[in-house]
Amino acid sequence: MGRLVPAVTRALDVLELFLEGDGTLSAPEITRKLQLPRTTVHELVSTLTARTYLVPVPQQPGRYRLGVRAYQLGSRYAEQLDLAAEGQRVARSVAETCDETVHVALLEGADVIYVAKVDSTHAVRMVSAAGRRLPAHCTSVGKMLLASLPEDELAARIPDGAELAAMTENSITDPATLRRHLAEVRERGIAVEQRESNADVSCVAAPVKDSAGRVVAALSISVPVVRWSEERRTELEELTVKGAGLLSEALGHRGRR
Repeated sequence: MGRLVPAVTRALDVLELFLEGDGTLSAPEITRKLQLPRTTVHELVSTLTARTYLVPVPQQPGRYRLGVRAYQLGSRYAEQLDLAAEGQRVARSVAETCDETVHVALLEGADVIYVAKVDSTHAVRMVSAAGRRLPAHCTSVGKMLLASLPEDELAARIPDGAELAAMTENSITDPATLRRHLAEVRERGIAVEQRESNADVSCVAAPVKDSAGRVVAALSISVPVVRWSEERRTELEELTVKGAGLLSEALGHRGRR
């Protein structure tokens, strides 16, 4: 990597401050937060304003917010996003950390579709593939995605009288039982599947959010039961949440991990 340019670094530091709080700042506040000389901050703010990366806040003299140029850059980034590609990149990073199979999936109707997958290097591992479709209620990613739906949308996808397919003897097949389970998932912010889609595999999943804060996917780690334990489950839950947070950030989500 080449030498970092101090002036550019400072300008970016100024812009990134506007991602916090209510999105407006004054020059003195920027000076205090970045511990920079007042003249330097004045020059940076004047330059960023001249290039419309910052604009004055109407009826609030001396305060600034992000301008149209920052929006244009963000919009172009969003246009180029590829959930499958970003999901594969993050899944690879998570898999390298835990050496287990990692998936990223979307919800379609009452099913999930896997859009990214990275395998474990272990001889005993989950057999699956990107593009595969499974009943959402039988998977950790599916339960995470179902739990993120508004109640009316959940009811439309899985009505009270629905017949839920069983993939193993541990699968939830009763809609009322599933709703109670999803309430727990919603409260915890993480889903666990214990041998419900595969009798030899357990999984944990966390939600992936976009720039608007909407849950658009879920990331999971799948583990053969021979390597599953409560201690391992806790470790994988933490790693799953971290991985889902990284993918959310790549999609423009600004929430805290």
